[in-house]
Amino acid sequence: MVADRVICVVRAPQLPDAQALCHALADGGIRTVELTFTTPDVLRHLREAADAVAPRVVLGVGTVVSADDARAAIDAGARFLVTPGLRPEVAAVATAAGVPVLIGALTPTEVLQAHEAGASAVKVFPASVFGPSYLGALHGPFPDIDLVPSGGVTADNAKDFLDHGAVAVTAGTGVVPPATVAAGDWAEITRRAREFVAGW
Repeated sequence: MVADRVICVVRAPQLPDAQALCHALADGGIRTVELTFTTPDVLRHLREAADAVAPRVVLGVGTVVSADDARAAIDAGARFLVTPGLRPEVAAVATAAGVPVLIGALTPTEVLQAHEAGASAVKVFPASVFGPSYLGALHGPFPDIDLVPSGGVTADNAKDFLDHGAVAVTAGTGVVPPATVAAGDWAEITRRAREFVAGW
C-alpha cells in the first residue's frame, strides 16, 4: 500500500472471481486490495484467493466490526484488516496476530484514539466531505501518524490528498464499480486502475 500509495476497496453484490479481480487491479498498478464484509461470502473469496495472489497482491478485509469477524478474516487468510470506525477489540485481535490494521476515524480525538489502539494507519472517512486540506490540518498535531483518506477519493483528487500528506489513498467504486465487478469485466477494471494511478 505504501509503495503504490493506494488501496482498492471492493464492494459488490457478486464477486465471480476474486483471483482474477486482484490480478486485474495489479495489472493496472494497484496491488493492495480490500474485500469487505458487505460482500456476500467474503470469507470464502478470501480463502480461495489470498494465497493464490500472493505475493503479487496483498489481500485484506474491511468493514470489520467485531473481534469474531477479525479472527475469522485472519483465519481465512487476510493480510490486513480495516475497520469503518473505532473498534479497539478488532485492533487487539489484529495486533495479537501480527496483522496490520487500519482503523477508521474522522476527528482529531478519534485519530489519536485509533493510533493508541494500535492502528498501523488511520483511515480518515469520509475524506471527500472535508477535502485534502483537512488531511493536512490533521498532520499538524499528528505528524507521525499515517493517514489514509477514504470515501470520495477519485482519479481527479487523489494526488491532492497525497500532496497534503496522505501515506496512501483509497480507491473505490470509481475503479471497481459493483456492476463491472459482478460482470467480471477485468480489462475495464485494469483500465480504471491504471487511470487512477496515472496522476502521480
